[in-house]
Amino acid sequence: MSRPLTFAVPKGRILDEALPLMASAGVVPEAEFHDKKSRALSFACENSDMRIIRVRAFDVATFVAHGAAQVGIVGSDVVEEFAYPDLYAPVDLDIGHCRLSVAEPAGQRSEGTVSHLRVASKYPNLTRRHFERKGIQAEVVKLNGAMELAPGLGLASRIVDLVSTGRTLKDNGLEETSVILPVSARLIVNRAALKTDERIATLVEAFRAAVTRLKAA
Repeated sequence: MSRPLTFAVPKGRILDEALPLMASAGVVPEAEFHDKKSRALSFACENSDMRIIRVRAFDVATFVAHGAAQVGIVGSDVVEEFAYPDLYAPVDLDIGHCRLSVAEPAGQRSEGTVSHLRVASKYPNLTRRHFERKGIQAEVVKLNGAMELAPGLGLASRIVDLVSTGRTLKDNGLEETSVILPVSARLIVNRAALKTDERIATLVEAFRAAVTRLKAA
């Protein structure tokens, strides 16, 4: 008897948008999943030999890449930041749209060339690669939140973070100066599991069909 598949989903905004797609693809979590008071992290699925784990977005990629979960949903920013060789992102879910951008204090955009910058971000790899392409060495100060405070407090001259409307940047005296990466949510799978478990290929096709139905609606 085959073991249950483990499907990793992120906490937060992407999950809210993903739930209708998941349902359309036949992935329906048990009622407790929607209970705000529940502290559980693992849940059964209705009419399925699958369980859902709810973790932080960055951890979704780690669980799937290492085979602890076989399938997951996460933003393309996370896929690109980790670039795990064992991770495959076969379906763009066309939800969770935003962008990974560079921002700095409004009205202080630097003129001329610089060779070194200190940048606050939770995306050290993407940040370094972006500035390397410009011939700039980026010293990345890793923060997991409150990124917008860093320039005003002298921690960094710029930040790299996800931007949706830009309102949070504006409210904190910052302006977006360049876009590193457009972001959307992806279905991700473990490469080895995809090759050995036909249930995963079936699930991939179910999500492809669900995205098509969503676009046609």
